[in-house]
Amino acid sequence: MQIILMEKVLNLGQLGDVVKVKQGYARNFLIPQGKAKRATEANIKEFEGRRAELEKVAGEKLTAAQARAEKLEGMMVQIPAKAGVDGRLFGSVTNSDVAEAITKQGIEVKKSEVLLPNGPMKHVGDFPITLHLHTDVNANITVSVLGEAA
Repeated sequence: MQIILMEKVLNLGQLGDVVKVKQGYARNFLIPQGKAKRATEANIKEFEGRRAELEKVAGEKLTAAQARAEKLEGMMVQIPAKAGVDGRLFGSVTNSDVAEAITKQGIEVKKSEVLLPNGPMKHVGDFPITLHLHTDVNANITVSVLGEAA
């Protein structure tokens, strides 16, 4: 299926690119999320008419993400969790817990922006985490999981 990208999509293309993707990916993800439209003659003409506006919006999103990344870069977030004597947690610390802890410090972060490369944290300690704020912007933070007596 031929589609026009309405914003930059990782590993697919830039704003305005006409690319061929599988139908399910286009119908179930890209089109409902507003990331793409079908590449019909009418949609291509409409896109060319709105290209400057869409590029301006994309630039504003990138600038906002870069500003958030500057605030977040190198940040240390402490999350208390119940743990046993050996340092293993009762439960785990997930991306939603990390997003909630950062939001409490005054910077809005969605749980989908928190990338946990090794899955949920199940031990006490310091863990390097990457926040994926935009397709071009990442911020690295450290999450310190503190053990509380159960």
